Amino acid sequence: MMNRHRPQILLTEQQKRILWQLRIGGPMPRIQLAETLGMNGASMTRMTQQMIALGVIEEQDSQGAATRGRPMVPLAISGHGGWAVGATVHPGWLELVLVDFSGKPLIRDSFQFDSPDPLVFARTLDARLRALAADHGFMRGRFLGVGVAVPGYRIRGDRNHRQVVDRLSGWSDVPLAEMLGDVLGMAVWIENDATAAALAEFYQKDIIGRYRSVLVLFLGHGIGAGLIAERDLFAGEHGNAGEVGRLFPTGQPRPSGIDLLHLLQAAGEAIESLSEIDALQVRQAPLIADWIERVARQLEYAVITGTVWLDPGAVVISGALPLAILERLAVRIDHLVAARDADYRGEIPKVHASPIGSSAVVIGAALAPIHAVTAPSNGG
Repeated sequence: MMNRHRPQILLTEQQKRILWQLRIGGPMPRIQLAETLGMNGASMTRMTQQMIALGVIEEQDSQGAATRGRPMVPLAISGHGGWAVGATVHPGWLELVLVDFSGKPLIRDSFQFDSPDPLVFARTLDARLRALAADHGFMRGRFLGVGVAVPGYRIRGDRNHRQVVDRLSGWSDVPLAEMLGDVLGMAVWIENDATAAALAEFYQKDIIGRYRSVLVLFLGHGIGAGLIAERDLFAGEHGNAGEVGRLFPTGQPRPSGIDLLHLLQAAGEAIESLSEIDALQVRQAPLIADWIERVARQLEYAVITGTVWLDPGAVVISGALPLAILERLAVRIDHLVAARDADYRGEIPKVHASPIGSSAVVIGAALAPIHAVTAPSNGG
């Protein structure tokens, strides 16, 4: 998953379990943590003191009067435990985000970039990170690593060797993590863009605390999916779980954001990017409504097959589209799936619209190093 550069924080499995419980359940006192995780109080006190010294958790204001020592002081994940960066290349521009140890985005940045060479990407990213470090004062040595979201699938079962879209031709079938890591001088994680989006969606507070398994569909310049199973990324035998684009052949209408962009262009709209669709929702309301209906019926098939096999707690519709369109899609897919399963008496997952939309890819890429060094090996 990563190159030979190692992250700065090494945690035991017990420490990871504590962090993961705080991420899922939010701040809680030591005594509650010990009860939840089946640990004795002395061990919990010793380990949490070590973790406070590491800077990965912190004490918050006390919850009322303590009965013995300080057992009612809530512990929480500390944002100061480290930082990670996520980056991805869009057509004509590069986007990055820096998140703290709690997963909170601290800095967002984007700028023009149009090279198919991954080494040019790495040198450009390195220069930009140095400039941001100087401007904002964070310490580069606290970085856990860089996650890079790539629009491409694994080949030969190696997550660092990808078959990538034509506009990034230089990225195909090369050892990406090693190439990028040697330039950046830090650990690099390579993820499919839809898988990165799934990680970002899962880390949202209203998702991670409620569900163990989630199916995420991401609509952007293509259509992809990411799977969270038992609170961990599910890659599949060959690392390509979620390649739902294979269900929708090229040359035919596809359930993607770029498909809607092309329809709007054919209708006479002079737009070049998905970000411009929002301004056309009123003027092109009939066209967009027809597109939503067609795409909802296409995605119904992907959702129903995904839920039959994965049995997720939730389905999230994410993508580089306006939230209002994602919400309408989610509602329509929800109705279609419910109608199909009218005779089924088991639990049917709710279909949600993503509140973070296009940012999910780069946020998820940034979370990849944090997830890798903090998530328990059994997913919690």
